[in-house]
Amino acid sequence: MKRFAFFFVSFFLFINAAFMQTKPLTYLALGDSYTIGESVPLNKNFPNQTVALLKKENIAMEEPAIIAKTGWTTDELQEQISRTRLAVPFDFVTLLIGVNNQYRGRSAEEYAQQFEELLQQAISFAGDIPTHVIVISIPDWGVTPFAEDRDRNKIAKEIDAFNEINEKIVKKYNVHYINITPFTREATTDNSLVAKDGLHPSAKDYGRWAMKVKEVMLKEIK
Repeated sequence: MKRFAFFFVSFFLFINAAFMQTKPLTYLALGDSYTIGESVPLNKNFPNQTVALLKKENIAMEEPAIIAKTGWTTDELQEQISRTRLAVPFDFVTLLIGVNNQYRGRSAEEYAQQFEELLQQAISFAGDIPTHVIVISIPDWGVTPFAEDRDRNKIAKEIDAFNEINEKIVKKYNVHYINITPFTREATTDNSLVAKDGLHPSAKDYGRWAMKVKEVMLKEIK
């Protein structure tokens, strides 16, 4: 009888472990145009490319849930989140927001407060596991053809200032931070990194972001 009970328990644990290994992981991406991938096909934005890369690593993944829209500032993202019913928790959450705060001339103080609130929400969406949240730095749109008649140095300084804010807050909460801003600045000499609209990153550049995100997620999974 004891031998049967031992066999039953062992079989149950085996089946449960197998289920846990094959259950698809979930991923929520929060942001703006850089998250939805303005001007590139849906499957080429960085959240979808990240999932595709993880699947190549034999990681079962659901399609990413995305809350993002071109032009959104921090408060507009917050407003949409408050209106959205989410199947929380998610296994991973990414957050990339702030370029439109800079573009509209919004204050750094406002950005810091609202970004921190968004980060707190992101952590809660990830089941209160900070290491399952990834913040991505704000790209520098000042190097793109769209900004050719603007003060590129001023844009770069403001982007850097906003990134200093979000990186400082990230360290406070012990979440992952990926600095992709240098990638986007390579567009100064490489037009293939810019989408056809002359403003947003190309699928090629998003692929580099996705590789970095995949590396972080894979490390946390394993």
